[in-house]
Amino acid sequence: MKPRIHPDYRPVVFRDRSAGYVFLTRSTATSERSIEWPDGNTYPVIDVNVSSASHPFYTGRARVVDTAGRVERFRRRYGPAAEGRR
Repeated sequence: MKPRIHPDYRPVVFRDRSAGYVFLTRSTATSERSIEWPDGNTYPVIDVNVSSASHPFYTGRARVVDTAGRVERFRRRYGPAAEGRR
């Protein structure tokens, strides 16, 4: 790697405000705010809106789309011949 062209890669805390979830990882993201971690060190903190703790896909709260019901409703409304027309 060329020296002095890459951003600083360091430990950063990401905080999900909606779920109250925080995690420490490494990143090139920067922040003016910081937080003291339980290990006694101070790290920059980045606030995020969605993380794995609050995203519906990961939490199991995702809505299942009823595609079979939509197809049946289409057939009732427009008839079976409407599907063959294009």
